[in-house]
Amino acid sequence: MTQTKAADEPFFRALLTPHRSLGKTGFALLMGALLFGWIVTGVIFLSAGAWPVFGFVGLDVLAIYIAFRLNYRAGRVREEVSLSRTSLDIRKVAPSGKSEEHRFNPFWARFSVTRHEEIGITNMAVVARDKSVGIGSFLNPDDRESFAMAFGRALATAKGR
Repeated sequence: MTQTKAADEPFFRALLTPHRSLGKTGFALLMGALLFGWIVTGVIFLSAGAWPVFGFVGLDVLAIYIAFRLNYRAGRVREEVSLSRTSLDIRKVAPSGKSEEHRFNPFWARFSVTRHEEIGITNMAVVARDKSVGIGSFLNPDDRESFAMAFGRALATAKGR
């Protein structure tokens, strides 16, 4: 009973999340600078009698704000990978919060990596029989390389190689 419990205990866990280079403080500073620029530009054009420009510049600021909000929403996606000797579990969580779970037997699972000569890893997936689950499509090339190396070693360990 103790051996079964030890075999079920994950020895590899990874939480994959997309990188966002501009944090909340940076976003607030950027939007503040854009709003300041909009007001200064708007006052200049208003005083010259070109009042429509004020609104159109404001639309640009609004479009940038919406684009960043959508980008941050997409950044809420995550994937949780857990590997034990008896189970490989992948949990994918969409930005909306909806999740899907995939379970594989590590002995039968294969880690498929597609590489491009200049770019590096372009696709990673766990494949078993007729089921294929992509992993880390949102990661940058360095993170893909790092994850692929660590996960490949862990999967080989689970298979006893």
